[in-house]
Amino acid sequence: MMLVQMQPRSTDATAAGRTVADAMDTAGPQVCDDMTVEVALSVMASARTGHLLVCDDSGLCTGLVTRSRLAVFRDGSAYSDRVQLRDILSGRGPFTSPVTTIAEAGHMMRHSDVDALPVVDEYGSALGVLALAR
Repeated sequence: MMLVQMQPRSTDATAAGRTVADAMDTAGPQVCDDMTVEVALSVMASARTGHLLVCDDSGLCTGLVTRSRLAVFRDGSAYSDRVQLRDILSGRGPFTSPVTTIAEAGHMMRHSDVDALPVVDEYGSALGVLALAR
């Protein structure tokens, strides 16, 4: 599991003191990693959300999947109706901590090329989601 918690750098005054806990959204739907891609897309449609937090059998967050990522995978040649979410997640993470600064989390999101990050506690349980502002 890759937990991101870096030392704060000098940034502009408004973001310097704010942490991920100040800006994160509630966790939203959480699903088990043995769920199939088709079921996950149905859950997203029913919940009217663009992402799902994925957890393992122990309840630890293993990552986040988006509707667009699942749609691209479903339309690919490697897809079958038995593909589970754990099959398409590339390891654990990336994640962020609620005490990480907004500036550091934003830097990590740009570096990782993601629009949203799961926010996890020190045990790996999902607390929320930090999403880029649109």
